[in-house]
Amino acid sequence: MTARPSRFLAGLSALLVAASLTVSPAAARSLAPYKDDLFAYPGLLNSYHDGDFEVVAYDKARDIHQRDKEPEREVWGNYVSYHPRSSQEDMELKANGRTVKYMAAGKTDGGAAYVVIYVHGQGGNRFQGMNDVTFGGNFNRIKNLMSRNGGVYITPDFTDFGAEGTKDVEAIINAYAANSPGAKIFVACGSMGGILCWNFAKSPATARKLSGLLFFGSPKDEGIFASRTLKDPALRVPIYMGHGSWDKVYNWEEQVQFFEQFRARAPGYPVRFTLFETGTHGTPIRMTDWRLILNWMISKG
Repeated sequence: MTARPSRFLAGLSALLVAASLTVSPAAARSLAPYKDDLFAYPGLLNSYHDGDFEVVAYDKARDIHQRDKEPEREVWGNYVSYHPRSSQEDMELKANGRTVKYMAAGKTDGGAAYVVIYVHGQGGNRFQGMNDVTFGGNFNRIKNLMSRNGGVYITPDFTDFGAEGTKDVEAIINAYAANSPGAKIFVACGSMGGILCWNFAKSPATARKLSGLLFFGSPKDEGIFASRTLKDPALRVPIYMGHGSWDKVYNWEEQVQFFEQFRARAPGYPVRFTLFETGTHGTPIRMTDWRLILNWMISKG
């Protein structure tokens, strides 16, 4: 690993109270393994708050240049399986007086056990999260985890990063909550897409449908502290935040402080943070272990 781990960890320790790592109990409906040896974290530098805050070793030379056949454009083939393509469709939904376009792979016609929706950031589109070979093959992994476990993976287009875009994605959440009763529904948001994920968390009607929210290099939203989500145990959606310590878009220290505020204002709330040491803005999308985080969320009920 490149870097300044001792100085970095010393500074981080000033923000956190150290604690030993524990492992969440296995859930009856946990996702089955898929290429876990390739996508497991390359090394744990430190752990705090009983494992709810982890510092993961990231190394660009290893995690991009060795992992990718063409850096940041195409991963080596052993990271990818095209199994989900047989069920992949470009679809649309009529909602709020407009057409919402999205792509889906897995049980697209209903009856899914799990639903994962990826909300892109600024400049993205529905094709980004369906690309098999970018971001180290991590999107291909979640497609396989869903298609091999009776789930469905969805990547939508949406109007904006405000109220209308929030309604667009909520329409998809509602549609799949209806056609897959009892499904575990997760929404993962990249970068600016996190604005929508916080909106879902603050909406009681939407939050009660969700089993987890994942934030990849996203902004914070202190409005969550005044929402019913923190006050009503029935609305406590498990939250994961992944961030790179070299993120130049959203400062990692501010995100850690927000995480600490979250814990202080809602003791016992299922919230987890992974900091990728020397990782940049897109690192959490590339490096987050989907199966680890989703199974943790499932274990929280």
